Amino acid sequence: MRSSCAFVVLVAFAVAAAEVYLDEKFNDDSWEKNWVYSEHPGKEFGKFVLSHGKFWNDPENDKGIQTSQDARFYALSRKFTPFSNKDKTLIIQFTVKHEQNIDCGGGYVKVFDCSLDQKDMHGDSPYQIMFGPDICGPGTKKVHVIFSYKGKNLLINKDIRCKDDIYTHLYTLIVKPDNTYQVLIDNEEVESGELEADWSFLPPKKIKDPSQSKPADWDDRPSIDDPDDKKPEDWDKPEHIPDPEAVKPEDWDDEMDGEWEAPMIDNPDYKGEWKPKQIENPNYKGPWVHPEIDNPEYTADSELYKRDEICAIGFDLWQVKSGTIFDNVLITDDVEVARKFGEDVWKPTFEGEKKMKEEQDEEERKQRDKEAKESENAKDDEDDDNEVDEEDNTVPDTEEHDEL
Repeated sequence: MRSSCAFVVLVAFAVAAAEVYLDEKFNDDSWEKNWVYSEHPGKEFGKFVLSHGKFWNDPENDKGIQTSQDARFYALSRKFTPFSNKDKTLIIQFTVKHEQNIDCGGGYVKVFDCSLDQKDMHGDSPYQIMFGPDICGPGTKKVHVIFSYKGKNLLINKDIRCKDDIYTHLYTLIVKPDNTYQVLIDNEEVESGELEADWSFLPPKKIKDPSQSKPADWDDRPSIDDPDDKKPEDWDKPEHIPDPEAVKPEDWDDEMDGEWEAPMIDNPDYKGEWKPKQIENPNYKGPWVHPEIDNPEYTADSELYKRDEICAIGFDLWQVKSGTIFDNVLITDDVEVARKFGEDVWKPTFEGEKKMKEEQDEEERKQRDKEAKESENAKDDEDDDNEVDEEDNTVPDTEEHDEL
């Protein structure tokens, strides 16, 4: 009994110890007090509006900020109490709804340190992490995961496909202090691994030994030409020959048309280029492997995961067709907090949206069918009226008519 109680206490303590650095739900217009639009010169920026979109599960809970103008840059950020993820797990999570069936535009967030000038935020503003979906045409439908490291922005060397439908999806990045990571979409893992392996943070541990080269007598040919194989004497035949069945046209004038030549056809006796048959190479030594040595430029870094200061998050993106809704921005160190949100909030939202959209589509289908039927009936009535008019204009076949 005591052990059970101790376990409950430990769980409660762990939950209480969880840090939530930012939890933005965009439930009402108060978000405008905390978020700052960029005023960087030379960019035509669009505005965000509070909206739950055209289909939803809960009209209040599902509100988010929606891009509202086509062909615009969007630059909006919020600062919060700075922290470092040293020796801690870092989770960045948010939802994206491309209700407009986006053709080209970003759906990602950027995380900054406190040096960010919010009113001058733009595409070249230094950031710590960039994460989220990016879509442009059929060729680009990916999840960006980019880390800043020693002044360079490093893109993950794996291709992670994003969701490209019209419903709300949950994107989660988990970075752990053991230098591993996970990318989740809708609470399901889509990619994971080691930071050092999946980004070019560091030079390779091993390099080819520059003092070594393949010996001149190293034979790495598995097979060679048979020295005893000789080309047959009758092998060489032309690829094309004059058509033996062609006949000079009767009206051909050599003086006017030049000397007549039969058209060329493929030679059925042509055998192609002769090559000797192959035999096993008796001197084959196998592929030569270049010896490797430790890379003198490599230095291990046990803190690739660490961000010394995280202080702000922002949307810095371009959209051709507006309508994307961002919501539920969460930054925490607790995986369970993020997972539970997905189960308790995102999943009902997704299911409710699908149900409402399907009902809307069914109503639209019924309306189209109704309008099509009414149009068909109106056409039938018009045809009937035309038939009556034609009958009225027919001269009666009567005796009076005959007399006339």
